[in-house]
Amino acid sequence: MSIGILGQKIGMTRVYDGTGVITPVTVILAEPNSVLQVKGQEKEGYTSVQLGAFDTTEKRVSKPEAGHFKKAGAAPKKFVREFRTNGDEAKVGDQITVTRFQAGQLVDVIGISKGKGFQGVMKKHNFAGQGAAHGSKTHRRNGAIGERSTPGRIYKNHGMPGHMGDERVTVQNLRVVQVREADNVLLVSGAVPGAAGSYVVVRTAIKGQPKVVQVQDSKPQNPMKASKAKK
Repeated sequence: MSIGILGQKIGMTRVYDGTGVITPVTVILAEPNSVLQVKGQEKEGYTSVQLGAFDTTEKRVSKPEAGHFKKAGAAPKKFVREFRTNGDEAKVGDQITVTRFQAGQLVDVIGISKGKGFQGVMKKHNFAGQGAAHGSKTHRRNGAIGERSTPGRIYKNHGMPGHMGDERVTVQNLRVVQVREADNVLLVSGAVPGAAGSYVVVRTAIKGQPKVVQVQDSKPQNPMKASKAKK
């Protein structure tokens, strides 16, 4: 896995291509990220690169965190995350910028979704609800959840009312529409998790990469002839 970049969701807008087609995009501010630590297989047991973004004051970080930033020669950061890598792709003190991405590239964006509070099953799980006529008082209720004597229990993951949102969400295979190096901005097609001002992680898409197909030079053998040859 390659190193991504840390950014902040600014909001949404639209861009036009040469033919006048409108593409809704999310504006992500990604100031230069500082490499705070490079972990290796020998000491930590795995390889990764730790990045920090968006400067803050020293009084807003703990003493251990302040020492960690000082050791890396960087200012205290608001947002720190780690990327697994296959080897040493960066050194402590390096700066990671939006130029790591190109227009047309597919990326995954990770963020914390908007909190919705306590919600019912119709909003949280898209239940259809119950009849709303003839004196019914359970229009939006989930109804009975019980089972019979077999299995005598409620299955896991049964849709119930509860807290909704405010959780880590990954949106996969979004396309980079523009890379504005002068403004440290990425324009990504579609919506990304979280409210405006929330922090996000942008990484190269894992599942959207083209598959490498091995092509055999020899012609495939007829299965009927192959079975006769074995006899």
